[in-house]
Amino acid sequence: MHNNPIIEVAGLTKSYGETRVVDDVSFTVERGEVFGLLGSNGAGKTTTVECLQGLRSPDSGSMRICGLDPVRDSRALGALVGSQLQDSALPDRLRVGEALSLFATERAAPIDQVLSDWGLTAQRKTAFGNLSGGQQQKLFVALALMNRPDVVFLDELTQGLDPAARRTVWDLVEDLRAGGTTVVLVTHFMDEAEALCDRVAIMRDGRIVGTGRPDELIAQFGYAMEMSFTPPPELDVAALSQLDGVEQLAQLGSRVEVRGTAELVVHVGAALSTCSTIPSDVRVGQPCLEDVLVPILATTGS
Repeated sequence: MHNNPIIEVAGLTKSYGETRVVDDVSFTVERGEVFGLLGSNGAGKTTTVECLQGLRSPDSGSMRICGLDPVRDSRALGALVGSQLQDSALPDRLRVGEALSLFATERAAPIDQVLSDWGLTAQRKTAFGNLSGGQQQKLFVALALMNRPDVVFLDELTQGLDPAARRTVWDLVEDLRAGGTTVVLVTHFMDEAEALCDRVAIMRDGRIVGTGRPDELIAQFGYAMEMSFTPPPELDVAALSQLDGVEQLAQLGSRVEVRGTAELVVHVGAALSTCSTIPSDVRVGQPCLEDVLVPILATTGS
C-alpha cells in the first residue's frame, strides 16, 4: 500500500432512536485495496457502508470517497462507485439482459461479456422473479461491477451461492484488485475475508475493535500454532504448560490440545519423543481468522 487513501472515515456515528448502531467509527481504505468489514449480524457493518454510499445521513463524523462527500456529492460519486446491497431487489418481470442494459453507463463492459463472466448467458431473457436465489445474487454483483467503478461496495456478496459460484466470485474480486479497483467487502464469512482482503476492520456493537491484515489480527487476538494428540500414558500432561512456547493447554476428551508460539512444536515434540509410544495422531496447524475472531464477535453487549 502507498498511503493513498481513497476512502476516509472519521468519527462516524449513527443512531436509530436511543440505539447507537455505529459508534465513533474511523478507518481509511487505500486505493486498489480489498478492505473487509467483518462482524456478526447487527454489528453496524451495513449501516456504515450505507452512510458511505449516501443512502443514510450520519449523525456526526466525516466521510470522503475519492475526495467527495457521499451525502453532498452523491450525483458525482454515482459515476465512480458501484454497489451490491444486502437487500437489493428488482421488478419481478424485468429480464436479466434488460436489467444490465438499464444500469449500463458509458464505462460498462459489453453485456455479452458480463453475462458470460457470471454464467448468466442462458438466463438473458429470464425474468428476475424466475431466477434462483443464487442467480439473483450473481446478477446483483454483476450490476455492481459492470460499469468498472473506481470503488465497489459488496455486502454479503456470496450469500446464497453454491461453492462453485462462490469461487467464481472470489476470482472476479481478485481480478478487480489486479485492475486497480478498490473493494469494500462486508461479510460475516471469515474464510472469505482471509482469502480476499488485504486488510480488515472488525466491528462489534457498532465499534471497530481491531484493524489490520488478517495475519496481524490472528497474531493480535489469537496464537501462532497449535498441536493436538492423544497423550501416551507416561506423559506428564500438566508439565506441558511449563514448556517454552506453550500458552494454552486443554484436555478435549481423550486428546490434548496445546496452543502458543511456533516454539511449542519443538518443545512439545521433544517431550513426546521421550515416551515409549509416540502418538500416531499428532496434528499441527496454524489458526485461521475464524478460529480467533468468532469467540470475540460472540461476546456482545447487546
